[in-house]
Amino acid sequence: MALYIGLMSGTSLDGVDGALAQFDDGATTTVATAYVAFPPALRADLAALQASGDNEIEREALAANQLAQHYAACVAALLRESGHAAAGVRAVAVHGQTIRHRPELGFTRQTNNPALLAELCGIDVVADFRSRDVAAGGQGAPLVPAFHQALFGKPGQPRVVANIGGISNISILYGDGRVSGFDTGPGNVLLDGWIQRHRQQEYDADGAWAATGKILPALLEELLREAYLSRPAPKSTGRDLFHLEWLDARLAVHAPAAPEDVQRTLTEYTAVTLADAIKVNGGGADAVYVCGGGAYNGVLMEALGQALGKQVLLASTQALGVAPNCVEALAFAWLGYRFSERLAGNLPAVTGAGGERVLGALYPA
Repeated sequence: MALYIGLMSGTSLDGVDGALAQFDDGATTTVATAYVAFPPALRADLAALQASGDNEIEREALAANQLAQHYAACVAALLRESGHAAAGVRAVAVHGQTIRHRPELGFTRQTNNPALLAELCGIDVVADFRSRDVAAGGQGAPLVPAFHQALFGKPGQPRVVANIGGISNISILYGDGRVSGFDTGPGNVLLDGWIQRHRQQEYDADGAWAATGKILPALLEELLREAYLSRPAPKSTGRDLFHLEWLDARLAVHAPAAPEDVQRTLTEYTAVTLADAIKVNGGGADAVYVCGGGAYNGVLMEALGQALGKQVLLASTQALGVAPNCVEALAFAWLGYRFSERLAGNLPAVTGAGGERVLGALYPA
């Protein structure tokens, strides 16, 4: 039996999800979960680092220090909730905050200060999970399909696990041990950015604002022309491609639209691109389980269900016993466990890497 903490802060830039997990003979048990929100200033700093700018090396380093403080606060919350001492946790596995993802150029950058985190929490820290896969010729993403197979795979039952975070990705579990997956396109990143611009809200809770608008067919058709969508896997994407400037360029060729109509159209865009990827690549799966923040957006889930069709069972991962907002943090706890056991954390069939690799770098306490 071994205890690991996984920490995930994703494309949405909202905060860090944490999970304390127990691994015993291949079984994964969730012991405790926690969430620590990022303050607006840190969110703004991280968003600004998505593009080049003045003095960005120093600004990144300072943001990384702030991240480490919030990661440490999440670790402390997990220990308080569970009643475990730091000495009983083998490692903290932390994703870091992606500020550049350019695998086609041979790099991906997750800003972080794992050395400081090790000092703050007194536990070994494992970080930088994506770089080794990229060095081996892979995309460095998505990394969660291997965990989805370990946690949700069931022999003889093809199924898809769809993660709707800032970016959407799918894990196709064929039911015979084979796994594939890739980033399908935007998840919440455009939805969050649009509502922040027009209503100064962090996200569209349950899709309530989108529900007041209508789908704009011409705009949706324009968005669906994005070349990334038709590229073959393996592939991955992020804010480097899907951002508000990308959206503004496409809005510029259309008549002015009500902001709520754009929000509804963006919701449909996420649903349709995800459903199309599942229908083309889903391996005959008749069940789709959704995790990530998108699972809590009722309008998005309804649109996804309509796009998939009534023949497909659509549910959140809660139906499989794991809350949707805990899955990615658990995945990184699992990757930390795999690192400690010197077991591969990637799937070459998913990322395109030249082979299986042990992922991560150790910062001893």
